[in-house]
Amino acid sequence: MKPLGLIVAMVALLASEAYAAPGEWDQPAAALAGRIADVLGPGQARLTIRNLSSIPGDAIPVIQRTLEQDLKEHGINVSGAESANAVRITLSESARNRLWVAEVQEGDQTQVAMVSLPPDQPQPGPSAGGLLLRSELVVSQQRPALAALEIANDLVVLEPEAILIYTHAAAGWQEQKRVSLESVSPIARDPRGILVPSGDGTGFEAWLPGAHCTGKAAPADAGANWNVECSPSDDPWTFVGPLAESFASAFNAQLPPQAGSASATANAPVLLKAFYNAARNYFTGVVSPRIGVDLPAFYSAALLPRAAGNGALLLDGIDGKIELAEEGSLEAVAGARDWGSDLAALYSGCGAGTQIVVSSSGEAASDSLRAYELPALDAVPVSAPLATEGTVTALWSAPDFKSLYAAVRAPGNQYEVVRVSALCN
Repeated sequence: MKPLGLIVAMVALLASEAYAAPGEWDQPAAALAGRIADVLGPGQARLTIRNLSSIPGDAIPVIQRTLEQDLKEHGINVSGAESANAVRITLSESARNRLWVAEVQEGDQTQVAMVSLPPDQPQPGPSAGGLLLRSELVVSQQRPALAALEIANDLVVLEPEAILIYTHAAAGWQEQKRVSLESVSPIARDPRGILVPSGDGTGFEAWLPGAHCTGKAAPADAGANWNVECSPSDDPWTFVGPLAESFASAFNAQLPPQAGSASATANAPVLLKAFYNAARNYFTGVVSPRIGVDLPAFYSAALLPRAAGNGALLLDGIDGKIELAEEGSLEAVAGARDWGSDLAALYSGCGAGTQIVVSSSGEAASDSLRAYELPALDAVPVSAPLATEGTVTALWSAPDFKSLYAAVRAPGNQYEVVRVSALCN
């Protein structure tokens, strides 16, 4: 054989071996392509991929080419912007598994297809100086969760129509008590709610549109049952507080004063209340006590320690702006364009000590959470996105602020409460 012919033969052999060898992404790509084809059928579609996982960016073109080839084998050709059909794929993962989700839009209808598989390796942490967000499932149920609170060995979950109290057992959380709220407050179209611990830590207060509830655990010798009382109410909701001492001491100076007092020390309880507009599903901007500046209407807020030693209030406004109320002024925060409408403070002790964890913006079958720091008026990401297996519907800090909780609307009409914590890098 001539040298040129030998070279051509060797190249062909190597190419065939490379083609025959299974790639890292072949199995999930083939499975997802098959499920997309079951939904869409033969035809044309626009394909986009969003990566919220630890898969390196240079692997995305390989995944896209593999998906395009697999789709073509099912009679689906990837086309340009002229196609009315669209396939939007989100690559995500959690501590439990890897999830690839495809939103298949055909005309004015959208259906979801997905594949789930165990992660091949632990998720890498972010770059030096950052932190790693981790999540664990607390409870999964058939009804939406507006808020949840762990008290001793019990778990309180606020739903649109009820308050559920779970007790911890060997098999996990077991429902102990259910208190119906149907007679107390009409169900809002898009309900929200807040749970905070009572001052002594043995009970809770709950707010939802048009109602206020209190709960207190009975003594252990009484069967560890709960006494829960609810009544109609238009009073402001306690949306910040009481702060745990470990978090309050991070302020190291003046905090917003309590009603009826001149000031509050760094270790004093901090309570901030806000009036909620049940008809419009947001806080009006009227808070108690006043913090020295008129606030806009907002969806969520978080109290932050600042370098100057004062407390600052971070607001997610209904106009889409993220603003910081500090020392009598209200300033816009840069770098928050991709934030969703849910945020919460996390006192991790990493980096600057306190971070803001926010949900991602936009509607998608798979959402994500990410930690930021605000050294001035710029939001700086300090963690990689943490994918959630569904859409985040609420986010709130734990009483000690060392972790936070997210309510997630998962596929299959399941609703989950997950605990999110941070590891320093």
